[in-house]
Amino acid sequence: MLFNKINRKELKILVQNETFKRITLSFYRYIYINEPQVFRDELYQKLHSLNCFGRIYIANEGINAQMSVPEHEYAAFLELINDFAYLKNIPIKKAIGEDGKSFFVLDIKLKNKLVADGLPDHSFDVTNVGTHLDAAEFNQAMAQKNAVVVDMRNFYESEIGHFENAIRPNADSFREELPLTLELLKDQEEHKILLYCTGGIRCEKASAYLKHHGFKDVNQLYGGIINYTQQVGEQGLENKFRGKNFVFDERLGEKITAEIVAKCHQCAQPADQHRNCANDYCHILFVQCANCAQKYENCCSAQCKDFWALTPEQRKLSYEDYTFSGNRKNGQTHRPRLPQPK
Repeated sequence: MLFNKINRKELKILVQNETFKRITLSFYRYIYINEPQVFRDELYQKLHSLNCFGRIYIANEGINAQMSVPEHEYAAFLELINDFAYLKNIPIKKAIGEDGKSFFVLDIKLKNKLVADGLPDHSFDVTNVGTHLDAAEFNQAMAQKNAVVVDMRNFYESEIGHFENAIRPNADSFREELPLTLELLKDQEEHKILLYCTGGIRCEKASAYLKHHGFKDVNQLYGGIINYTQQVGEQGLENKFRGKNFVFDERLGEKITAEIVAKCHQCAQPADQHRNCANDYCHILFVQCANCAQKYENCCSAQCKDFWALTPEQRKLSYEDYTFSGNRKNGQTHRPRLPQPK
């Protein structure tokens, strides 16, 4: 079996009822993979045998993975990973302070690129990356006079947590962010550029992109926010990150500091909890406080709440009378709807 055949809701219940602990981890590597499909199928079979879950992307240019691994199988998992030449000694980053029940299905997909950038293949050398900095070096670099810190994540990620004084491009995708970052950094080619993201993979490509466009001193936080937080704790360093780190799994965020730097999209009170609108025909990702979650029944608007309260038959009849949208960034963001109810 090379893909999941069990209902996802059933899988989620099974994971929540597990009596053992899990470890959430991530890894990536830019490396040429000769036969992605063959590699994908073999990796799926072996990870499935260890009851591993997660989201893994494989492309000709490498691999990017976020996973949930049973704690009692972790040693076997490491041995399995190192048996693959493409993955041998790959750096693995563990998530911060959680129970590991972050994924409930194993999903391995083939992609054209690990991080979609919207650029033609070979338009720049993705291996010519910036200088890797650990947490201590990143802190020291941020204190320099000509340092420019840039968040290479999407805006909905950075709004709940970011480094002090970081430039946060107002983009919803990496594809949008690359040219926007160039625009924001215009005439700063001689400055010290400090890039960061969740785990490091977007900065690998972004740093190569900036170097291709003439930036001289490009640096990146190695291992991203995840590694930074661990190193800060282990080494007793000053933590210059504020708020939550957005993650792409069931948790939607892991708390780095107690500060709340975002606001509820509905009432503008301090809040840092992302959720997807409970109305499946909207499903927009937005920030919502506990009071509004109760008031709107986990929906992004009164319209979505009212629509989702209808019976399935009523939804079919009244679908065209509703506009599903939610507040994101500085205005209204419309998310593509699901197909009209049938």
